Amino acid sequence: MIKYLFTLIATCLMHNAFAQWPGTIKETKQILLPNGWKLSPAGHSVQLGDLPLNMQPSSSGKYIAVTNNGQSTQSVQLIDTRTEQILDEKILKKSWYGLAFSKDEKHLYVSGGNDNIIINFKITANKLAASDTIKLGEVWPKGKISPAGIAVNKANNKLFTVTKEDSSLYVIDPIEKRIIKKIQLPAIAYSCVLSPDENQLYVSLWGGRAVAIINLAEEKIGSLIPVGDHPNELLLNKKGTCLFVANANDNTVSVINTTTNKVIETIATTLYATQLTGSTTNGLALSTNEKTLYIANADNNCLAVFDVSTPGTSQSQGFIPVGWYPTSVKVAGSKILVTNGKGNTSMANPQGPQPISKADNSGYQMGSTANNRLQYIAGLFKGTLSFIDVPKPEQLKTYTSQVYANTPFTDKRTVTADGEEGNPIPRKQGEKSPIKHVFYIIKENRTYDQVLGDVAKGNGDSTLTLFGKKITPNQHAFAENYVLLDNFYVDAEVSADGHNWSMAAYATDVVEKTWPTSYGSRGGTTNYEGGRPVTYPKDGFIWDYCQRAGISYRSYGEFGDYGKANIKSLQGHMCPNSPGFDMDIPDQVRADAWINDFDSLLVVNAVPQFSTLRVSNDHTSGQKKGKVSPQSAVADNDLAVGRILDKLSHSPIWKESVVFILEDDAQNGPDHVDAHRSPAYVVGPYVKRNAAIHTMYSTSGFLRTMELILGLPPMSQYDAAAIPLFECFTNKPDFTPYNVIKPSINLNNRNVAVNESSKRSELFNFAKEDSAPDLDLNEVVWKSVKGENSIMPAPKRSAFVILEKKKKDDDD
Repeated sequence: MIKYLFTLIATCLMHNAFAQWPGTIKETKQILLPNGWKLSPAGHSVQLGDLPLNMQPSSSGKYIAVTNNGQSTQSVQLIDTRTEQILDEKILKKSWYGLAFSKDEKHLYVSGGNDNIIINFKITANKLAASDTIKLGEVWPKGKISPAGIAVNKANNKLFTVTKEDSSLYVIDPIEKRIIKKIQLPAIAYSCVLSPDENQLYVSLWGGRAVAIINLAEEKIGSLIPVGDHPNELLLNKKGTCLFVANANDNTVSVINTTTNKVIETIATTLYATQLTGSTTNGLALSTNEKTLYIANADNNCLAVFDVSTPGTSQSQGFIPVGWYPTSVKVAGSKILVTNGKGNTSMANPQGPQPISKADNSGYQMGSTANNRLQYIAGLFKGTLSFIDVPKPEQLKTYTSQVYANTPFTDKRTVTADGEEGNPIPRKQGEKSPIKHVFYIIKENRTYDQVLGDVAKGNGDSTLTLFGKKITPNQHAFAENYVLLDNFYVDAEVSADGHNWSMAAYATDVVEKTWPTSYGSRGGTTNYEGGRPVTYPKDGFIWDYCQRAGISYRSYGEFGDYGKANIKSLQGHMCPNSPGFDMDIPDQVRADAWINDFDSLLVVNAVPQFSTLRVSNDHTSGQKKGKVSPQSAVADNDLAVGRILDKLSHSPIWKESVVFILEDDAQNGPDHVDAHRSPAYVVGPYVKRNAAIHTMYSTSGFLRTMELILGLPPMSQYDAAAIPLFECFTNKPDFTPYNVIKPSINLNNRNVAVNESSKRSELFNFAKEDSAPDLDLNEVVWKSVKGENSIMPAPKRSAFVILEKKKKDDDD
């Protein structure tokens, strides 16, 4: 292992990015995340719950309330701002974002999410005491409402909540617990805020690029003010003369003069002058004197600081480093408070499998849910609340430098990527590559160790390998004969955001903030793979970029099904015979569809420059009785990919082709390095042979490589910042074709056992990718290979540490 680590360090010095055992290096105070970005949070913090989305102060500033809206345990917490102690916490069955104190601080109103209720907690003796509920409609799926932002008037006799499912404003009498009025909005809403005179309510239309002004006397929409894309949090100054609007999908804040109802300026929150998505502006706070605006950039892991003493002429003051994915920022006296949605580090499971009791034969639990056995990856995102002293100018300069040091994205990298002279991977648009055809194969849900842990020359743990060389001979051949990538990480957590990251190098705030609810079986609209424009990145997916650039493209089952496209840019570009996700369709059918289509296109010299292929049966159907066994499903997947490579490599266009293969997400299975680490492959004549590459790569780095070959610009700050895979390529091609390896097991083996795992699998929904609970599915897959009584290790979340050069030299 020591020899391996030294090799890894030497290989990656030029990139300063490599995997190391979890820990924090005091010299740098930087933690490298699996996506290549770094953290060095300012101030100190306390641990919150799973994915805190919203934080609201009470009127006196005595309390802060936080709502945790992640996949596992959801809750609301009451915090003393002076002592920084959590006073109380209540577990909630369902919740989402909405949160508001009454003016007298005797009530806390919390969204009940897809239960379609508002929960009214009484605050007594610094505790969340007895609660009551205000019902808006039937529980999901009968009722599709989902309250989001909440506002309460001073008299506490009117409560306003906006919704993200039925796009409405509900005006409620909280005392009588009745709906006074329902007003239809033109798009799904996020937050709302009352004007000081309580005559108007401002509503951010998350899916409408506008702020709606509700005339409360007339109980109707008075006007719509156009703002940026994905307006979310709203902030009104004390006089009510200036409204700030955070726009997540274009990295801006709109500043509105409420007298004229006009946008008087747009504040760009990015670290560089760029139009690329990837800052994800989603939180706002004013200093006590209202001269300074603090803006949370979720995907830049920082606060942007602006002098707004003269609205309309705001001036940037710098940045403050915070934790991972900051979702909300508030000011309490001389302190800045920040909720970090994913905490302060990517971390290992702190508890591992935990026994429930000696009397309980089931043995293990997840959070507080006894029916689950292990901590699920999404539940490992323990958020934090940072307390940061308001920095003086010199401190802010230091913080600003640290933010830039944490951020791999630069404006220069947007134009010129990392690379080397003479490499087949160009460094900028306009440069030519000998590669003309890019084939991008997207598979479903495996970790590196599950498949390649048995490869001796890689950093694998064979005890975690479920689908080794016997099951996946073709993938092993790719890794052994071309390049082995044992330091690749998916950018996504699950398939909901995975297909967005795989096709856009970004998942919007709508995707990131809503998938944990649906994955926690708490309802909510999904359609994350096209079909809902509100989930789309501002400038679309990679096919949109191809269309604008005149690059020919075609999709085989990705973002579509049998020719039916989920997004406009794929209409007319889908193979009519390629199925989407369907575990009842063997991957051999997908391979056949591509081969037949490829032959037809080859005859007329019309093979597109860019092809996306969905080959997805490595997802498996668990141990559901009668379904294909996990081993056979993965072997089917392996053979299909092998057949595609065989066909392509024996064709006349092979000499100008490359194939990229990755999983959309790792499905949170066991891996001894990190739950994001996943098998990925690069195959083609210009790909090196028999090479082990230990450089840290990501989904976004794969996309950046494809973009450079095709002559496309980066789609987000993430692919612009990512390291392209130039180290995997050579300018001395080897045109030897690839010969498919047939599996050594029957592809049609069926699950026949009746046991606890098969019974659990009967409850899983396999109609859509990741509709089955990832952790449970991984566990039954584990047991199908390792034995029904075996215990699957918990998913691991690692911190990747940047060592200073001096320490590297000392270690060497």
